[in-house]
Amino acid sequence: MATATVAQTPEGIPVIILKEGSSRTYGKEALRINIAAIKAVQEALRSTYGPRGMDKMLVDSLGDITITNDGATIMDKMDLQHPAAKLLVQIAKGQDEETADGTKTAVIFAGELVKKAEDLLYKEIHPTIIVSGYKKAEEIAINTINEIAEKVSVNDTDTLKKVAMTSLGSKAVAGARDYLADLVTKAVTQVAELRGDKWYVDLDNIQIVKKHGGSINDTQMVYGIVVDKEVVHPGMPKRVENAKIALLDASLEVEKPELDAEIRINDPTQMKNFLDEEEKLLKEKVDKIVNTGANVVICQKGIDEVAQHYLAKKGILAVRRAKKSDLEKLARATGGRVISNLEELTEQDLGFAALVEERKVGEDKMVFVEGAKNPKAISLLIRGGLERVVDETERALRDALGTVADVIRDGRVVAGGGAVEIEIAKRLRKYAPQVGGKEQLAIEAYANAIEGLVMILAENAGLDPIDNLVKLRSLHENEANKWYGLNFTSASPDNMWNVGVIEPAMVKNNAVKAATEAVTLILRIDDIVAAGKKSGGTENKKGGEEHHEED
Repeated sequence: MATATVAQTPEGIPVIILKEGSSRTYGKEALRINIAAIKAVQEALRSTYGPRGMDKMLVDSLGDITITNDGATIMDKMDLQHPAAKLLVQIAKGQDEETADGTKTAVIFAGELVKKAEDLLYKEIHPTIIVSGYKKAEEIAINTINEIAEKVSVNDTDTLKKVAMTSLGSKAVAGARDYLADLVTKAVTQVAELRGDKWYVDLDNIQIVKKHGGSINDTQMVYGIVVDKEVVHPGMPKRVENAKIALLDASLEVEKPELDAEIRINDPTQMKNFLDEEEKLLKEKVDKIVNTGANVVICQKGIDEVAQHYLAKKGILAVRRAKKSDLEKLARATGGRVISNLEELTEQDLGFAALVEERKVGEDKMVFVEGAKNPKAISLLIRGGLERVVDETERALRDALGTVADVIRDGRVVAGGGAVEIEIAKRLRKYAPQVGGKEQLAIEAYANAIEGLVMILAENAGLDPIDNLVKLRSLHENEANKWYGLNFTSASPDNMWNVGVIEPAMVKNNAVKAATEAVTLILRIDDIVAAGKKSGGTENKKGGEEHHEED
């Protein structure tokens, strides 16, 4: 790293440009450092790629362990410091938010593009020529995906299930993927809705509840909402049919005065009157609920023991300290309204569900609200022997839900197993000579980079990468073999569409765009100016960080 804080005028007078402690790296050295950072991240991630990929154990500063092979989670938990490496974290997050899956594809492809660009830089090809070639290649890649993608209907649950199974196939829960894919497909098709001529899927409608114990195959789908709380009083009913549900964001307790007050009592009857008045207030609150016809109360705040007693006497099932998010989901599901002031509660504010029941799940009790007014309210209750298994199952299910939602929204799918990548590379090699010049080399490098993904898939599966790549290239020369990729079961090239390895076209599209954009951004950088860190108190440090970000 070269420090450049001083320059000189022609007269030899020194001019201070950067603050003391700042550093500047420029030219080929800046590019070399950025490329090295991206290659290092890609090397760490490549062994997790594909259905035979390995997992990573990530330990944070507090000693908490995460075991996963989910690309976005690995990138997030690795706590990368280098600015170029942080760019890859942003790619992973963007891909995860946009399409829920394909994060490793985007990051590893970016790494492959950078490696091929480095080879071209050694041949004295200017970065802007490489960028221009990469942009042209990206356009051909996107057009190829759009051209070969097959349309799929929202009613084609067989294909949707295959998409979910493909997503789950590379995760730690692959052993139970058939069962989980079935749940995922049912859940997403249940919440999908047609708006105009477009399908829309709001995955927030699908509640995910985790409870360790049992096995992954004990994971279940509930047509309703699961509240991770138990009924507050043993005298209350544990099952209520045709439930009229009051959703309260108010406490069923005697409110404490905001100001500190002192009450002097010098007679036992005064004390009794005081307690009687408290009881009367609570009874009035309960009567208010009873008068609306409610037989279930779900409260975000506390419920006093006296109020619990009165509710139990009236045969009302009550739950206290429910999460705000659960209350909002219940309001959406049951058609009820969350009430902050008990005085405003009316019969019209109550939600409806066919059944509210307390059930034992593992060691704990949970309240299940089923047969809700809104059929789009779905919950997935995830089970697993270990907490880590439950966490990884949740990550896998979120990815699978996202991929099925992508297919419903976009309506197009492609085969997996490297079939799309080989097809893109074939078309790029035919296109490159038409462009000619040095850009032709960049386009061919792009083709080699995208084939690099297939080679990594083969390596991770213990197959011969070069042998399989040559076979696939040969097969793809025939237009009818566009869906041929790597079948890991038979350890040879196969028609991946017939095998049932199907992915959303949207995931491939987004991964290609994200990786290309990131690499073109990196290749354009020829100067890194890092501000010096300020020493001193907390405020100074904070100021230094802010200054660094502004630079």
